[in-house]
Amino acid sequence: MNGTKIRQFFLLLIDAVLLVISLNIALTLRYFAPPSAELWQKHLTLFVPIFVVWLLIFYINSLYDFRKFINQSRIIEQVTKSILIAFLVTIIFFYLMPNKELNPKTNLIIFSAIFYILFLLWRLGFSLLNKKYLPTMNVAIIGYNEIIRKTIQTIKRNQQLGYKIKFILSEKNNVLIDVVDHYEIDLVEDVNQLARAIKLHKINVLILEKDISEMKELQKTLFNLLPTGINYCNLTKFYEEISGQIPIEILNKGWFLENLNLANKKNFERIKRLYDLALSILILILSLPFWPFIMLAIKIDSRGPIIFKQIRTGRNGINFKFYKFRTMKVENNNFSITTKNDARITRLGKFMRQTRIDEIPQLINVLKGDMSFVGPRPERPELIKDLSKSIPYYNIRNLVKPGITGWDQISGEYHSPSVEDTYKKLQYDLFYIKNRSVYLDISIILKTIRTALGREGL
Repeated sequence: MNGTKIRQFFLLLIDAVLLVISLNIALTLRYFAPPSAELWQKHLTLFVPIFVVWLLIFYINSLYDFRKFINQSRIIEQVTKSILIAFLVTIIFFYLMPNKELNPKTNLIIFSAIFYILFLLWRLGFSLLNKKYLPTMNVAIIGYNEIIRKTIQTIKRNQQLGYKIKFILSEKNNVLIDVVDHYEIDLVEDVNQLARAIKLHKINVLILEKDISEMKELQKTLFNLLPTGINYCNLTKFYEEISGQIPIEILNKGWFLENLNLANKKNFERIKRLYDLALSILILILSLPFWPFIMLAIKIDSRGPIIFKQIRTGRNGINFKFYKFRTMKVENNNFSITTKNDARITRLGKFMRQTRIDEIPQLINVLKGDMSFVGPRPERPELIKDLSKSIPYYNIRNLVKPGITGWDQISGEYHSPSVEDTYKKLQYDLFYIKNRSVYLDISIILKTIRTALGREGL
């Protein structure tokens, strides 16, 4: 478990404790005495499921994402928004599922007010502690390339990740000089000065541009530094951890052989198919009453078919018929690739794309086994043919089923099917293929819900 995940777990644990403490304080204030064992048990039994829902809402609203907590105003905004949503969801729950023995609406109001104050103070305090007092990992880098430049930028933009770059060991060049000057990083040119620089700067993490087996001249020096407890990290692995992407520029076929062993994921694929079926059936049942209204609205909004059908490429390059609610005008539509703020998108279509309503018919693709809930987005065969010529390893994304949503879709960036954007998108897709798990799928689904509720889709 890396430092970021430890801090995320710590936040979650304290949040859960604060929920329990707030309930106890609320009951004490409400009845002017500490709650009896019976009263406490009744309320705790009712509130524990509510606590779970609140923590999920906090997660969906990025309250455990350190990259989005840089200033106090942002923290106050997100905390206030999250607790308001959680409070409204709980009120609806109490009205739809009334408890005959206990219906603590007044207690809920008192509890929510107390928790809001404690929670906000705790998060602001943690933010201050995180910036000033939590230990920082001192980082040194051996070598220089484009990915190292991106790594430096990412660390500098996200100081809350807890890394501080001290120096780079590399031959001097104009680009490197500009980088070290701009970011105020020391430059070490002599390999013989490496051991001294590591001790001087108290380096915790040493990032290696190349595999250690390729760095013959450094092996002895690095071996002698083992007693210092320094952590050696491959550039690809480190960049993956801080960015959620796999850098294509420095990959070779050996990386794929080492990291994309499909045999290790067979049990996961079986479990994934079970929750794909369960979720798609559940959502179809819940959404079917709204289909007539959606279909009528599409017909009124613009001429053309209600359901958009298109051939897309799935797992192992097998083509299938893809379904979604139509969001574009049919007139003068050459069906070229979609762009941001595309003029062909109808007024209703824009809303459906933002809320992901247009993707509901893809549940049929999930039931048929053509798609999954989570995975790389399926592309048209003709686009794949062209993109494969321009982008290395592009067809690797077809090793898994395409998804309704995915790691790229929740990245916060819009990526069109252009070569440039697809190159970026593939880095997210490779990260998902390598790290896919039940936990990652649930995380992506929850963050997709946030994207839909916040109308952040294209």
